[in-house]
Amino acid sequence: MSASPSSTPIIQSLLDTDYYKLTMMQAVLHHYPNAEVEWAFQSRSDEDLTPYLEEIRQQIEALAELQMSAEELAFLERIPYMQPDFIRFLGLFRFDLRYLRVAVEAGRLVVHLRGPWLHVMLYEVPLLAIISEVRNRTRYPEVTLAQAEARLEEKFAWLRGEASEEELAGFRLADFGTRRRFSYGVQAMVVERLKDDFPGRFVGTSNVHLARLLDVKPMGTMAHEWIMAHQQLGPRLIDSQSAALDCWAREYRGALGVALTDCITMDAFLSDFDLYLTKLFDGLRHDSGDPLEWAEKAIAHYRRLGIDPMSRQLVFSDGLDFPRAMNLYRALVGRSNPSFGIGTQLTCDIPGVEPTNMVIKMISCNGQPVAKISDSPGKTMCRDEAFVAYLRHVFAV
Repeated sequence: MSASPSSTPIIQSLLDTDYYKLTMMQAVLHHYPNAEVEWAFQSRSDEDLTPYLEEIRQQIEALAELQMSAEELAFLERIPYMQPDFIRFLGLFRFDLRYLRVAVEAGRLVVHLRGPWLHVMLYEVPLLAIISEVRNRTRYPEVTLAQAEARLEEKFAWLRGEASEEELAGFRLADFGTRRRFSYGVQAMVVERLKDDFPGRFVGTSNVHLARLLDVKPMGTMAHEWIMAHQQLGPRLIDSQSAALDCWAREYRGALGVALTDCITMDAFLSDFDLYLTKLFDGLRHDSGDPLEWAEKAIAHYRRLGIDPMSRQLVFSDGLDFPRAMNLYRALVGRSNPSFGIGTQLTCDIPGVEPTNMVIKMISCNGQPVAKISDSPGKTMCRDEAFVAYLRHVFAV
């Protein structure tokens, strides 16, 4: 007898997560092992997710059974900047359900994390992937893997017909689709097809488990949480972005050199991104606001500092599909070094399926509020309006 969907764990490996969670986790182990944080879930689409509570709880309980295998640890050991003490820590790591609360309050699904940053940070991506897959297979039980693959083939055909051979030779794409994927099976199919048949240059996936299984490069550096936490980790607030970037550079010594720019808007980031930091990082990642406007600011900033923009990466990862990515490539190629990470439009783009829009974000560190003020309206997330106002004042946003 085959197992019912609810009895089969959605997350079957601790590596079924985004790569930047592991890279940040190593930095937290080495620099902030005692930091305490809180995280909160938000459904940006205001969708009612409460009918899925019980199955979500079952799937979360299964997380506590996971542990790293010898083969998984060996895979991480082959990455030059993954340190032996961190590998040993991962070998001992288990999800601790005491740090997590999942409930229905005021008619809404509530997911709340509170505990040591080092021990709760890996929850984020698996929780989102669980909620997404439970919701999708309940709402769209008729969807098949063949439909998802046919849709992907349509995109490949569009790209082959739309782009020249020269454009395809330079068009670089990564899969960033773990957290809002339709299902694990769909993402696995997408990454395998991208590896084998993508018309341009497929450079890797953010999903570490699939990178290991399919022998592709794991992709990612830092997320908003790294910079947000520094708002309460010791430096003056005005110095928090610089401190986060400096600490990252000291941890990775030139590796993983793509910095995220929109924690407190691109303008505030560039005011901190001086010649010293600019020389320490290989490029920048866009995650909110108008991408072309962002790129022009980045190019101008590099030129102002006497750095050739062609020597730096510009990574785009905000709400992309193939046409948007190709338009950006054409606008920027020859003046910069662009690449693209596509998420939901790769792993949850199936006819008749409406993806959910949800996040889990850090809301406090060491008992004090932290905030993200992005370049897109509606992406700011903080429960303390006074702190957001203070943050805006300090950074002149």
